[in-house]
Amino acid sequence: MKVLLVEDDETIASVIKAGLETEVFAVDHAADGECGSSMARTNDYDVIILDLSLPKKSGQEVLADIRNKGKHVPVIVLSVESETDLKVKLLDAGADDYLNKPFSFKELMARIRAVLRRPKKVEGETLLVDDLKLSTKSHVVERGNKLVYLTRKEFMLLEFLMRNQGDVMSRGMLNEHVWDNEADPFSKTIESHILSLRRKLNTNGKKRLIETLPGRGYKI
Repeated sequence: MKVLLVEDDETIASVIKAGLETEVFAVDHAADGECGSSMARTNDYDVIILDLSLPKKSGQEVLADIRNKGKHVPVIVLSVESETDLKVKLLDAGADDYLNKPFSFKELMARIRAVLRRPKKVEGETLLVDDLKLSTKSHVVERGNKLVYLTRKEFMLLEFLMRNQGDVMSRGMLNEHVWDNEADPFSKTIESHILSLRRKLNTNGKKRLIETLPGRGYKI
């Protein structure tokens, strides 16, 4: 899963980014509102964490840009402001959640999991495809009753495919949602990770779950 973090405080941003990467998220960071607005409107993200007080363009303006572009990505607003009227205004303007500073990273993760449960294809914290089970909370993957040990990127790739079960995911979509914007889109890293996933999931004569659709992408 891929997150855009729009936060101008370097200390807060580094703590959130490190924590999210530990929780198996790819994270892009913007340090001002103009950059954040451009990245949010140009790229596809699974969640946006948006500070309210930003240089160049406010968080409220960035939120308006995102919704005016027709983007329905969940947005969690961060702010030191706690007035009820402001929270109501932002929620009515399209924010999905509002978190007051200071906050614990544990609470932020709970809020992220909550907004990610809202799409139709996400049912709770466990994803199931055939006899393959993935826990988004504990990061445990099982095929049948056997644990499958994955690298961080393999887990992220498998989670994204399982969240979109039955749909064809192009290389571009996988690159957008699983790798950050510093990844080389022309490398063979996606193919190598798909190959590694298949080796780990298709043991002991198990049915092949990840399909390749030539010229289109991959589907689970």
